[in-house]
Amino acid sequence: MKRGFYIKFILGLLFCITISCKKKDSNNNNDVSATEYDIAKSYDLTDIAYGGDSKQKMDVYLPANRDGNSTKVFVLIHGGGWTAGDKSDYASTVAALKTYYPNHAIINLNYRLGSQGNPGYPKQINDIQAALNEIQKEKYNLAKKYLLYGGSAGGHLSLLYGYAFDPNHYVKGIVNTVGPADLTDTSVTKSVFLMGVVGGLLGDAVNNYQANQSLFVEASPAKQVTVNSPPTISFYGDQDPLIPVTQMPLLRAALQSKGVWHYDTIYPGAGHGVWASQAQNQDYINMTMSFINQFFN
Repeated sequence: MKRGFYIKFILGLLFCITISCKKKDSNNNNDVSATEYDIAKSYDLTDIAYGGDSKQKMDVYLPANRDGNSTKVFVLIHGGGWTAGDKSDYASTVAALKTYYPNHAIINLNYRLGSQGNPGYPKQINDIQAALNEIQKEKYNLAKKYLLYGGSAGGHLSLLYGYAFDPNHYVKGIVNTVGPADLTDTSVTKSVFLMGVVGGLLGDAVNNYQANQSLFVEASPAKQVTVNSPPTISFYGDQDPLIPVTQMPLLRAALQSKGVWHYDTIYPGAGHGVWASQAQNQDYINMTMSFINQFFN
């Protein structure tokens, strides 16, 4: 899943990040060994390690006047086909979220990348958990309330973590942009090209789907939906060369069957997160903000 999905939540928002927006007093203190951060101050912490691998780094944005019971956390998970991408792809989204939701914290993750010889699953799910374990430390003073925001492979990881790896239901909502939802879909399994892409997640299992079908089910968010799954909003394009148009209705059916709140749309003429018109861009922004305001404000 390439960089095309980085729809700019901020396309219609950046006008706010101008002289009319007051700059908060931030502290660029990257000492992860600090025993505490002053709750009265805001901090922009870059490349905080949450594990021993060089890819296990995240940027952490702490608002001033944090409260461990109420300060919610946006969790940004980049795309890149499970094999590429970087947290820097979400730099503009971070800026927009800081402007519109100044009382929320943000973490923007890098994670260990996959390959067919060293697949992304389950290590990328483990990395999300490790990052959340880090920010749950008392020194950050943040609530265990998360909204996962991911596109493409990051959308898939957001959905999968939120549905299958969050037994305490700390995830309160998921914003999914063109994320693969059901890897057992024949539109995926019968495509040599798409199975090659999925190889970055599942490795050599893609060479024999029938023998490894249970793994495909395990790694498919739509197959992991329960009645306790978090509210989910999803966006797709009907001309996406990477995500079959069958993916959205499969996810919708799974959520409907369990009575989970959801909204989804498929934009006519849109590609892999590249919407076809300014009206579609604005709809994406409006619906995303409405979702955040309803479930995470």
